Amino acid sequence: MSIVMTGGGTGGHLVIIKAVKEQLVKNNGRQTAGGDGPQNGEVNLVYIGSTIGQDRKWFGEDSDFEAKYFLETRGVVNQGAMGKIKSLLMLAKAIRQAMKLLERHQASVVFSVGGFSSAATSIAAKLKGIPLVIHEQNAALGSLNKLLKPYATAFISSYLEESPIHAYPIKQIFFEQAHIRKKVGKIIFLGGSQGAQAINRLALALAPKLKERGIGIIHQAGEKNIDEVKKQYAELGVDAEVFGFTTKLAELMNEADFAIARAGASTLWELAATGLPTLFIPYPYAASDHQYYNAKFLVDKGLAWVMRENEIDEEKVLALLDEALEEKSRGLIDVVERDGSEQIAALLGRAASAS
Repeated sequence: MSIVMTGGGTGGHLVIIKAVKEQLVKNNGRQTAGGDGPQNGEVNLVYIGSTIGQDRKWFGEDSDFEAKYFLETRGVVNQGAMGKIKSLLMLAKAIRQAMKLLERHQASVVFSVGGFSSAATSIAAKLKGIPLVIHEQNAALGSLNKLLKPYATAFISSYLEESPIHAYPIKQIFFEQAHIRKKVGKIIFLGGSQGAQAINRLALALAPKLKERGIGIIHQAGEKNIDEVKKQYAELGVDAEVFGFTTKLAELMNEADFAIARAGASTLWELAATGLPTLFIPYPYAASDHQYYNAKFLVDKGLAWVMRENEIDEEKVLALLDEALEEKSRGLIDVVERDGSEQIAALLGRAASAS
């Protein structure tokens, strides 16, 4: 059978494709260990994305996919009148292409993670009568996912009670390194690999007072900001571990007792899985303000804090470091289910077999 994966544009979408794809490949390895090949349930994987965004960067050379296609599409939202018309014409053409690709690969199910990259293939799946499984990463539904939700065979969200799966696809290392925090000895500032100026400014403003308290600093300043941020720490006489992109985020989170971070879905659930109490400062221009609502999901459970960028108060932030952390840390670990990728891969297998 063939599973077609679609969607992307940004890393927040594509990381879900990657996690579930790796689980399906692992399952393939188990099923074909005896050398029986497709007769023993092997799944062929196909990726359909867009020429715009990060899709090709992530999967252009990925040999786990039997085939990869990048269609000419772009977002419709936030375009002027003529831009919307052009985007819709591109979408219509891409839908026709996607329908042919689904037929060529005899798709059994389409797995979409949303974003403009997914529109053509998701719509093509419904036109062809192929089961469509959607994963929504954020508490505020993306515009396309909201539109397609009524037509989905399954709609997966860690925030919705009616979702068939609540576990978010998180690498096991975050669970393996989880532990209860009781007091702050080290703080990690997470602005993403591109950095977040508001978080960078806050980190540097707090640095002297954190030093006075004997609190260590780990700071993801963004690739383009590393040299300048290191220079400013040096001028303040503060030792800090400054980095941009890293493959060792789980280990760095494990070292910390408190985090100040953006509230992208993957970051939020990784922080929760490791039991790390967090003050979230959402990116204010995120579509549908989804980062704020991601954070609010945990805040409403009494497991996190949130401040808008224009509400940042250094004294209030410092006061949070004196709060009892154990209850929040324990609650975070309890709220996150394991095996998200495995559960989603199993659901896709069932949907494909039933088609």
